[in-house]
Amino acid sequence: MSVAPRTSTPDWPIPPEGGWTADDLDRLPNLPPHTELIDGSLVFVGPQTLFHSRAVSFFEWQLQSLAPAEFEVIREFTIDIDRQNRPEPDVIVVRGDVVDDPEQTRYPAEAVTLAIEVVSAESVSRDRETKPLKYARAGIAHYWRVENEKGLAVVHAFELEPTTRAYTSVGIFRERMKVSAPFPMDLDLTAIKARRSGE
Repeated sequence: MSVAPRTSTPDWPIPPEGGWTADDLDRLPNLPPHTELIDGSLVFVGPQTLFHSRAVSFFEWQLQSLAPAEFEVIREFTIDIDRQNRPEPDVIVVRGDVVDDPEQTRYPAEAVTLAIEVVSAESVSRDRETKPLKYARAGIAHYWRVENEKGLAVVHAFELEPTTRAYTSVGIFRERMKVSAPFPMDLDLTAIKARRSGE
């Protein structure tokens, strides 16, 4: 007895004419965690490395401990840039007055003062080219890109130049990152690769 081969097609969402919108991210069923919307297209995130996880945790906790009371530090949360762009930075610093609803799923870009992206193998071009351009145009004052350089964190820090609405570099940091904006910080970047006790 022969069995006919099963033909199955992936159950991918079919985009509407003109692409998906920011509101669609809240309505589409069964999307993978951390799905982003870039230029009307859904972007699915691949598995993350241990370095990525540790870097995100490091910046989340360090910034939470240093941020003034008027700011909140949130990890892996989408921001509204426009109708067709709702990216999810790894860490954001937002004004505390927009963090008021436990059911909210995004923050307005104008409330974000810092966006941090930890680069993964599958996100290099998005984190180096696509997202910084969109963040700058949305008026996000600070952008940090964190790269893995042989197991060590290197932070490329940028600040928005208000006249051109483009980012300008304020430094490349290895081992130690000392900055005064968006608020004073002195970070030991070597802690990102530090092994936890018992490992």
